[in-house]
Amino acid sequence: MIQIQCIQGEKLKTLTLPQGTPAEALLPEWGTPEGTVAAVKVNNAMLPLAVLLQVNARVEPVLLASRDGAMIYRRSLAFLLALAANETFPGRGLRIGHSLGAGYYYTFADEKRPAQADIDALSAAMAALAAQDLPINVYPLCYEEALALFEKTPATGTAGLLRYRNDRVVYVNECAGFADLYTAPLTRSTGVLRAFELRAYEDGFLLRFPHTGEGDYIGPFEDSPKIFAVYREYKKWGRIVGVHSVEGLNRLAADGDIREYIRIAEAFQEKKLAEIADRIDAKKGAVKAVLIAGPSSSGKTTTAKRLSIQLKVLGLDPIAISLDDYYKDRKDTPLDEKGEPDYECLEALDVPFFNAQLLDLFAGREVTLPLFDFKAGRRRADSGRRIRLEERSVLVIEGIHGLNNALTPQVPAGKTFRLYVSALTQLNLDDHNRIPTSDNRLIRRMVRDSQFRGAGAAQTFAMWPAVQQGERVHIFPFQNSADAAFNSALDYELAVLKFYAEPLLRSVKPDSPAYAEALRLLAFLENFAPIAPECVPGQSILREFIGGSEFSY
Repeated sequence: MIQIQCIQGEKLKTLTLPQGTPAEALLPEWGTPEGTVAAVKVNNAMLPLAVLLQVNARVEPVLLASRDGAMIYRRSLAFLLALAANETFPGRGLRIGHSLGAGYYYTFADEKRPAQADIDALSAAMAALAAQDLPINVYPLCYEEALALFEKTPATGTAGLLRYRNDRVVYVNECAGFADLYTAPLTRSTGVLRAFELRAYEDGFLLRFPHTGEGDYIGPFEDSPKIFAVYREYKKWGRIVGVHSVEGLNRLAADGDIREYIRIAEAFQEKKLAEIADRIDAKKGAVKAVLIAGPSSSGKTTTAKRLSIQLKVLGLDPIAISLDDYYKDRKDTPLDEKGEPDYECLEALDVPFFNAQLLDLFAGREVTLPLFDFKAGRRRADSGRRIRLEERSVLVIEGIHGLNNALTPQVPAGKTFRLYVSALTQLNLDDHNRIPTSDNRLIRRMVRDSQFRGAGAAQTFAMWPAVQQGERVHIFPFQNSADAAFNSALDYELAVLKFYAEPLLRSVKPDSPAYAEALRLLAFLENFAPIAPECVPGQSILREFIGGSEFSY
C-alpha cells in the first residue's frame, strides 16, 4: 500500500491505496466536472492520467483551464489532427509549422495547397473522432520496436529523430490504431477536443484553438503577415540547406559537417541584417532613429550592435541609446493591480522627456543623455553622454516599447524605423511535433541568467510567466506595426545551449514547483546531438547568452 496526498487548491486529503493504482482513480476525490482534468502532477512531475502510482506521492490535478492544461489541449488537438489526416488522406503526410496567434500553421508534405474541400474533410474527421470519445493511450516500446514502427511512416521524420537518441524505452501515443511519438501528456480521450477551427491560410491552413482561460471560445482571427513572411523565408531556407527538422541538424553534427552549416547559418542572418540596413540607408536624411523591440531573450542587444556595424558599412554613424535610461524615478513608477511597481508599462518611462530630447536632436541641438542609476532607483540627468546628430547620424534605440507609437507621439512617423526582433525557429522535432519559440527563448534566458546574473533555473522558471504576460501586453500587439522583422534564431543553437542548460535543469529538485518544467525541457533537449560551444563565432547572437562575445554589454 502507498500513501497519496490528494491535493486540489488548498484542500489536502491523505489516502491509502494499492500500489499501481492509476492516477485517474482520484478523479472522484477532486470532484471536478467530467473532462476538466487534463493530466496530473505526481511529486511535481507532470504525467498522463493513466500513470500508475507506485510510491508515496503528492498528486494534484492539472485543469484544462490552467496554463499547463491549455498546452496539453493544444498538443492533443495536434495529435487529433494528425490522426484525422492519417485516416482522411493516408500517405499524403501532414507537417506542423509555427504558431500564428492562437493557432498552428500546417502544410501537406506534398507542398500542394489544400483545397477548401480538403480542409472541410479534415475538420469533419476531427469532429467525428472527438464525438466518439476515443481513448488516447500511452504505452512503452523498446527502442527497436519504436524504430521499426516509425520506419513504416518515414515521411514524418520520427524514425530519423530516434536514430540519434539512446532511449532504452520509447513512449508512444496511440488512438484508433494511429501512433505518434510521446513528448508530453495528452488528454486521456478525444471527447474533450471539441473546440477548434481549421482555416485556410496561405499555402496551408491553420489549426486554431481557444486562448488560455477562455473555455471553448475561439476569438476572431488576427493576422500577422510580417511575422509569417519571416517564418516562411526561414522555412524555405531550411529546406534548401536540408535542415528543417532536428534529424537534419543531428545528421550534420554526427557527420562532422556542422561547422560549415554554422558558418552558413550565421552568414544568412548577417545577410538579413545587411538588407535591413539597406532599407534604412534608402531613407537616409529622413530616418534619424531606429527603434528595436522584441520579447525577452530575443537577442535585441546583439542585433542592435550588429545592425550598427552594417549601418557603418553604408557610411552612416549609428549612436546607441537605451530606453532603460528614460525610466522615471522609482518613487514615481506606476503600480500594477497587485500594488507592486510596474516597470514594464509605458507609463514607467518619462515619455515627454524622451520625445523632447529626440526633437532637440532632430533639430541639430546637442543634448545630454540621461543615465538611470538602478541601484539608487533614480535618473541622473546630467551624467550621460553629450551627443549631437550630424548629417549621417542615426540613433539606434533598444527597448521594450520601441514598436508602440505611443512612445513617440511628438515625433513625425517618417523620422523613425521600427524593427521587431524575435527568435522564430523554423525547426521541428519531426513533422508532427513542433519546437515552441517560447521554449527557445526560455532556455536562452535560463542560460544567460546563470552565466551573468547568478540565478538558478528555478528562479528563471518562477519569473517566466510574468515575463510572458508583459510580452503579451506590451510587445506582441504591436509587432505588425514594425517596418521590418528580424529572426534572431539560429537553428543550431539548442544543440549548443544544451551544454549549459542540462546541468541547470538537473539542479531543480522534485520538491520544486519548477520540477515539471525542468523535466519537460530535459526530455526536449535529449533530442539534440550536442554541438561544442567552441564552434560558435564571436559575434554570434548566441554569445549574448553563453558568453565569450566579441561585443561588450
